[in-house]
Amino acid sequence: MKKIISILLALFFVMTTVGMAFAAENGNKRKGKYTYRKVYKACYDKGEVTSKKPILNPDAHTQAQWTRIFEKKKFQEFGCPEQWRALTEEELLDIYAYLHAHAADSPTPAKCK
Repeated sequence: MKKIISILLALFFVMTTVGMAFAAENGNKRKGKYTYRKVYKACYDKGEVTSKKPILNPDAHTQAQWTRIFEKKKFQEFGCPEQWRALTEEELLDIYAYLHAHAADSPTPAKCK
């Protein structure tokens, strides 16, 4: 009996962990768009950039390029290094989901408006 319970608990743990990994991998595009714009507004308010609109539009890179940028966490191109370092992993994942979904080679490329 104890062996069955142990196996079921282990199986539950594995399934829960895998489920969380898949959920985190996707990110939230809508939240990402909002967060991306919020970062630039904060940068503009501090005087670090000259425009409230993001410097880079989602269609500035291909999906593979966005993936490399976020895997290596090379955010120099965005400006405002202080703001980017302050973002949580979840916020970065959401921004990545937004930029990746609307990249130049995606079915729905987009520019920030």
